[in-house]
Amino acid sequence: MCGIVGYVGPRDSQAILISGLARLEYRGYDSAGIAVIDAAGDLDMRKRAGKLQVLRDDLAAHPMPDGTTGIGHTRWATHGGPTDANAHPHLADDDKLAVIHNGIIENFSELKAELLSLGYTFRSETDTEVAAVLLGHEYQASGDLVAAFRAVAKRLEGAFTLLAMHQDQPGLVVGARRNSPLVIGLGEGENFLGSDVAAFVEHTRSALAIGQDEIVAITPEGVTVTDFAGEEVSVEPFEVVWDASAAEKGGWSSFMAKEVSEEPDAVANTIRGRVHDGQVVIPELEGLDDLFTGIRRVIIVACGTAAYAAQTGAYAIEQWTRVPVSVELAHEFRYRDPVIGDDTLVVSISQSGETMDTLMAVKYARERGARTLSICNTQGATIPRESDAVIYTHAGPEVAVASTKAFVAQITALYLFALHVARLRGSLPAVEAADHVRELEAVPAKIQRVLDEEQAHIEQFSRWMADTQSVLFLGRHVGYPIALEGALKLKEISYIHAEGFAAGELKHGPIALIEPGQPVFVLVPSPRESAELHKKVVSNIQEIRARGARVIAVAEEGDAAVLPFADEVLRIPLAGPFFEPLLAVVPLHIFAMGLATAKGLDVDQPRNLAKSVTVE
Repeated sequence: MCGIVGYVGPRDSQAILISGLARLEYRGYDSAGIAVIDAAGDLDMRKRAGKLQVLRDDLAAHPMPDGTTGIGHTRWATHGGPTDANAHPHLADDDKLAVIHNGIIENFSELKAELLSLGYTFRSETDTEVAAVLLGHEYQASGDLVAAFRAVAKRLEGAFTLLAMHQDQPGLVVGARRNSPLVIGLGEGENFLGSDVAAFVEHTRSALAIGQDEIVAITPEGVTVTDFAGEEVSVEPFEVVWDASAAEKGGWSSFMAKEVSEEPDAVANTIRGRVHDGQVVIPELEGLDDLFTGIRRVIIVACGTAAYAAQTGAYAIEQWTRVPVSVELAHEFRYRDPVIGDDTLVVSISQSGETMDTLMAVKYARERGARTLSICNTQGATIPRESDAVIYTHAGPEVAVASTKAFVAQITALYLFALHVARLRGSLPAVEAADHVRELEAVPAKIQRVLDEEQAHIEQFSRWMADTQSVLFLGRHVGYPIALEGALKLKEISYIHAEGFAAGELKHGPIALIEPGQPVFVLVPSPRESAELHKKVVSNIQEIRARGARVIAVAEEGDAAVLPFADEVLRIPLAGPFFEPLLAVVPLHIFAMGLATAKGLDVDQPRNLAKSVTVE
């Protein structure tokens, strides 16, 4: 959560900071602020509660002097409400020092008491201001911002990325990180810092990702990275594989609408380069056969949408590799002291690669000797660097807070992983594996058909349902996690009650929720591929229809058995049972977006949420 950007160089820093914050606003939009050191050598700051546009309007009405050194922040509130006073940057050292922060400083209370006893005062409710005042105190002792930063970073507990600048040292921005993301953009005579590469990809695609407990100092001339002890650290650069236009709406009504339209590409790009002669071979995993051939158990850890991708993929991994698979919420995993060892593979899934709960689960697994693999969409992210191996999804930047294209890309990556390991272990006949590969390669075109043939229909009836207060979702087998995903999307962006259930659970309690007019989406399995499950789901439909439910069935084309019992039927192309979820979820994404739009809500920036959860 929270977006941060820093700049040093010859250009208009305000324009660069505001542009960077616009690309980072998905990380938090409770308030925004910038600070610059102007041409006269003075530090100027402006911050406002509300979305970035509020700050933009304020700057337009009351311009601030420009400078060539600056930092900016867009906030997801943790300590203290979304007010002007609690917005970042925070000032210290007689307002000559500015600090911005992403994360939570867990020992802020003790540090604040210490600083109060020394006579310092505070203007906000935030933990960030405590770090700023402490940094100002250390700077007064040393007169060196990097040395002061090193002293402060050692005293902070919790998760933090901190950026700071001091008017006595123009042309310098210093950053530090622990359990929170920070990347460096390398320019010509200028350099950048950001929560992720979106902050600066408009200006450079050459980047560095700094590691845990490291400090970076950027000047127009160069970049220095040291650990908290002051030892210089070597950092490998990487090239950002997408350009700034990929993170722009490009004429779409919302980022979510754009990203739903990109679901076929997200699947295709994740497959690309990983199928050779009908077999899955993942280049990132070359030379790592021993990591997978000796495993006796797989645990997938993830949160939110990624956890539902994990549940979907688990069915295929277990069936194709014949290795037991369990899925756990990352924030619960380490607290129950699981039994794991060197024959356990822990697979983590995170779009950003910075999800704090998932990162902590990966570290816990490694400490206990487990093997680790990450599935991630973001180059240079922390979780891949903490793992033994990584599969990148190549879905491209996802800006809308509610994840869509990343979800289908994550399932695709899990299927590729399953087929890769099945080949290594010899657990799947070659003919069957080749059939699955062909099915997977056909998915992008089939998703496109769903978009082309069903989107207008779905958007129309979602407008009719704008006053709906509750929606239920039912599914069996791989349809169950898709039901959970459909409910989550509706909760995230429409703010109405929505729940997903395993259809077999209906008679064990949830059927009590059914009353006349209750909308229920039902994921109907293929009668060709899953005849027994299909019969059971049709029986479930009859049970809820008898009690007055309004049934919206997501069924494959040609399935006539659902017609007498469904009020609406959303058709998906024919596909094997494991590939239906990649098609069936698309109507649910469209419906959630359509309903939220009909209610006049912001589908890209839903209330109380941020894209990347970087605090526990």
